[in-house]
Amino acid sequence: MNALRAKDQILAYHDRSDGGLLSAVAEMAFAGHVGVALNVDMLVTEGDGITDSRADHGDAKNWGVQVSARREELTLKALFNEELGVVLQVRTAQRNEVLQTLREHGLSKHTHVIGKTRPVQSTIQKGVGELSIWRDTQEIFAAKLPDLHQVWDSVSWKICQQRDNPACADAEHAAAGRADDPGMHVALSFDPAENVAAPFLNLSRPKVAVLREQGVNSHVEMAYAFHKAGFESHDVHMTDLQSGRANLADFQGLVACGGFSYGDTLGAGIGWARSITFNPALADQFKAFFGRTDTLGLGVCNGCQMFAELADIIPGAQDWPRFTTNQSERFEARLSMVEVLESPSLFLQGMAGSRLPIAVAHGEGFANFKHRGHAARAIGAMRFVDNFGQATEQYPFNPNGSAGGLTAVTTADGRFTAMMPHPERVFRNVQMSWTSAHVADTSPWLRVWQNARKWVG
Repeated sequence: MNALRAKDQILAYHDRSDGGLLSAVAEMAFAGHVGVALNVDMLVTEGDGITDSRADHGDAKNWGVQVSARREELTLKALFNEELGVVLQVRTAQRNEVLQTLREHGLSKHTHVIGKTRPVQSTIQKGVGELSIWRDTQEIFAAKLPDLHQVWDSVSWKICQQRDNPACADAEHAAAGRADDPGMHVALSFDPAENVAAPFLNLSRPKVAVLREQGVNSHVEMAYAFHKAGFESHDVHMTDLQSGRANLADFQGLVACGGFSYGDTLGAGIGWARSITFNPALADQFKAFFGRTDTLGLGVCNGCQMFAELADIIPGAQDWPRFTTNQSERFEARLSMVEVLESPSLFLQGMAGSRLPIAVAHGEGFANFKHRGHAARAIGAMRFVDNFGQATEQYPFNPNGSAGGLTAVTTADGRFTAMMPHPERVFRNVQMSWTSAHVADTSPWLRVWQNARKWVG
């Protein structure tokens, strides 16, 4: 596999595990929104005791009829056995080269060409892919991908109906396999290849405190993103501030990271904020930092929730909401589509109107204005959109159910921004579970930190 990857010859990979070959191929088809035609001839002949007869007389003329029941049995075994195996998708033009590599590694006898993808334009109903199975030059099974996707999703749907918000479970099930779903996309209003921070990189490396609490686990990615954009990242634990080993007066930037602070118990970000507001010395230190005109701050996930609870001491954040339990009543970990809104946020300058995927991992991302803030006055910086690019409250495209898709807020001067999604987990394309760009490149999300470095000057 490493040899093939090094040559960029693998388009897709799936292990043959639960459900066997048929499930693996179906899941690949669902993910790729493309039909597949399987041919199982090679899987039900060699090594299984059934070989073609060369005789053309007597009963041998009815060979196909005589062994049909056995071949049916072997077909089912080939499609549903869960023994070790993988499905690789490779380019047709490179197939022989791939087979030669596998042959060199002693895998020739375990390797079979089992089919081809089928573009939706070639299927019976335009826009709807099919999964078909062929044996002995006959199509023995065919079904449309949306129908198969509904069946595949049905068990999870029924579990979610009982465990989570039934309305959200129904919405996600209805969306599974929609024939008209265009899938994720990237539509940018800026050139990600342009480094807006470049003119400032040789001037200095401003110090930023990468703040974390017990259980936070996104601090390493965040520190690297700031470092790559030209900052000097410092790991600062809350105990460092409490003990005096570190002081925010020494930093120009502050970022509160996400993950599972306090084991992600209910209101974890709120508890994090209370450890500041209930400590007079820390409260004064944070208030002084927020009050300086040369500072910037970013709160992500648990850090977003924490920033929102500190809104009373963050100039211009008084209308921010409290972030509470998702409407789905479950922890959401997925790649979701967002749109960057026109806002003063220094982190998102020049990105307004852009739509692209971002990592989501939160259980309490619902922007709840019942507890605090003012929906009409809060300055939104980012919102969830569906695969058509429309702002949405529909689950699962909006994983937390916030009104209007709101998932990030900022201050009037743009210095402080709080967001639920995790841009630090996708600032490289290789981090994404889907990307339309080369995996070796940085993703457009790196612009968030480059903008910050440009603002500092």
